[in-house]
This record gives sequence, C-alpha cells and structure tokens, in this order.
Amino acid sequence: RDAYAVLRNPEFRLFVLMRFFLTLGIQIQATVVGWQIYEMTKDPLSLGLIGLTEAVPFMTVILYGGHLADLLNRKRLIVLTLLGYLGGAGLLFLFTLQPGDFLHRYGTFPIYAVVFLTGIVRGLSGPAISSFMPQLVPRSQYANASTWNTTFWQVAAVSGPALGGLIYAVAQRWLPTLVTPAASRTPYNYGTVAAYGIVILLVVMAISCVLFIGAKPAAGNHNQETLRQRLAAGLRFVFKDQVILGALSLDMFAVFFGGAVALLPIFAEKILTVGPGDWHLLQDGTVRLGLLRAAPSVGAALMGLVLAHRPPLYNTGRKLFAYVAGFGLCMILFAVSRNFYLSFGLLVASGALDAMSVVIRGTILQLMVPEDMRGRVLAVNSIFVGSSNEIGSFESGVAARLMGLVPSVVFGGAMTLGVVAAMTRFAPKLRDFELAKVA
Repeated sequence: RDAYAVLRNPEFRLFVLMRFFLTLGIQIQATVVGWQIYEMTKDPLSLGLIGLTEAVPFMTVILYGGHLADLLNRKRLIVLTLLGYLGGAGLLFLFTLQPGDFLHRYGTFPIYAVVFLTGIVRGLSGPAISSFMPQLVPRSQYANASTWNTTFWQVAAVSGPALGGLIYAVAQRWLPTLVTPAASRTPYNYGTVAAYGIVILLVVMAISCVLFIGAKPAAGNHNQETLRQRLAAGLRFVFKDQVILGALSLDMFAVFFGGAVALLPIFAEKILTVGPGDWHLLQDGTVRLGLLRAAPSVGAALMGLVLAHRPPLYNTGRKLFAYVAGFGLCMILFAVSRNFYLSFGLLVASGALDAMSVVIRGTILQLMVPEDMRGRVLAVNSIFVGSSNEIGSFESGVAARLMGLVPSVVFGGAMTLGVVAAMTRFAPKLRDFELAKVA
C-alpha cells in the first residue's frame, strides 16, 4: 500500500489545507476564549459553561445540517458556513477592541453569545465537511484519506493552542511599545486582539482553499421523503449496526468522562507551575496553557504518521478497546501529576491513543455508509462525538466544583475504564471487528 497516494490528489490537498487553516483558527480562538473567560471570572464552572453554550445549539441543528449535506451542493454549503465562522471571529475581535463598551459593561455575555452562534455554524458545517472528502478520492483510498485527514487536523490542533498562547503572551508584552490605543475607559487587551485578528486571517485562507476545489454534484437523494423521515432514516442506519453504534458510543463516553481540556487553564495557573530556572516563556500561564492544550495533538499527529504506514486493519476492535482504556489511564495519571513536563508527556500519550480510535472510527464510517446517507450518518456521529467534547467540558466544570479539581479528573478517567469494560461485554461484534474485511 502506498502511504502517500492520496496526497498526490490536488483537490484532497486543498481540502486538508482548508481543514488545517480552519482548525488552527478554531483552536486559537478556543484557547483565548477560555483564558479570557477565566481571567474575568476565576470560576471553573464558567469554563464548563463555554462547552455547554456551544453544545446546545450544535446538537439542535446538527441533524438538519446532515440533511442539508445530503440534499445540497456540499462545497457551497461549506463556503457559507465558513463565512459564519468568519463573522464570529470578527465579533470577538470587535468586542475585545473596545472593552470599555462591551466586555466591561456586559461582562462575559457577548463572548458566550458568539460561542452560541459558533455552535450553530459548527452544526451546519460539520456534516458537509466530513461528507465532502469522499467525493474527492476513490473508495480504494478512503482509509488512506481518513488517516491523512486526521493527521493534518491534529497538526493544526497541535499548533493552534500553542500558537494562541504564544500570540497572547508576545502581544501583551510587545504591542504596548508599538501601538498607542484609542481612548477607552479600560486598557487594551493586546493579546486577545492580536489572537482574534490571526483567527480572521486563517478563516479567510480556509475559504480560499475551498473556492479552488472543483464543483461537485449534490449527493442526489431527492426522493419524496419528508424531513422527519430522512432524519429518522439516518438514525435507524446507525442504531441498527452494532459496529457503528458501538464505536460511536465508546468514543462518546470516553471523551465525556475522560477529557480534562476545559480545566487546563486551572492546571496551567495553579497546579503545573514551573521554577525560576525553567525556560522563561514557561513563566507565562498562557504559554503553559497553550502547550498543555497542544500536547494531545502532538501525540495524535505523530501517531497519524505511524498509522499512514501501518493502518489497524487486523484485530481492529480489540485494539480500539485497548486504546480507549489507555486514554482513561493517562487521564488518571495526569490528574495526580505535579510536574509540568510529566503532565505534558501524559497528554501527548493520551492524544496518540485517542488518534488511533479516531482513525478507526472515521474509516469505519467512510467505508460502511452509502453516499446518499453519509451526511446524516456523520451528523449522528457528530452528536455522539462532537457534542461529548462540549458537554464533557460542562461535566468537568460541574465535577470540579463539587468534587475538587484533581478528584474530578481521576473520577473521569476511572469512568472511562468502566465504559470500556462494559462495551467489551455488550458489543461483541465491535470487539471482534476487523477493517481488513470491509476495506
């Protein structure tokens, strides 16, 4: 098998570059929003509310987004939703540019409002983007494309948080010497202004990549079914297949309980501090936060390169269970660690293990779902997996408030191990599944 075959496809290269720029911008924005909210509130629950604020509108519109992806021209739909991302980044830029008029008058409400709108845009864009990729490559390259797509996404997810933290720290330090702010009742926050400006540029670059991809036909499912019937058909397809349902459920509960991303600002500021002899940039909490947020994706990107050459075609289900269990164990060890470098390494390992499960799940969906239903099924996938990130963030905030920071993360990791044990028993078809039989 040629590990680099799909990268010779110019339209696939444009597609992964689009996802790269978009993901980079979204990660920078998420990092800075989390830090900005925590600076304003000093409350871990407020960090969890960021996830909930995005998840509610996302889950509300995601099935309709899958319906549109199966009915309309996916390229056009992607461009329209990217313009929505651009509008959200523009609003955050303007709010931060005039803090005396917005953030110090209305508090965190304007930021949460943009996060809410971003959830709507994400719900409409996700199925279109995910179902567009198979239109660009032949079926024989689906597994290869899924691996490289995940790898490029993870590279952006590596760079985004770290870049967001560095932009914030450097701008806060150097821009006051170069720029004189306009008259305002409160001083500029140079870091957030600079970061949101970079996000705007990255989304514009993502839109440009999509525009250079050739026109592709709509999926062609224009039968006389009602919207309700079409959405129900997508749900039935998922729930009647134990392999697909099991893979989605395993990932959903693992991320819901095992993720600690929403609490990283607190770990960066209070738990994982560094000494005076360490690299001077690490003295800045935003830099530590950026590196911690990037750590899982460092592992994921490295693992993506391995999987491109050695795809998990055999004993796939058993490997999937092992990877998710390893992820939960990494979260438990991360919670009890007090060393920044050890914690960084544990997050890298968790990202590598998570990447394996992401590639397996993505390849299963691309190979086992028909073209005219792909948008709706991937929308259901987004409900299971995508929303679990945001709702999991809310769960992390609530658990940290009730149980304390470290016990809440230990509890989440233990719950992940419990989910793996339960799925091993109740999803035997997934446990014995092998990709080689369907690839």
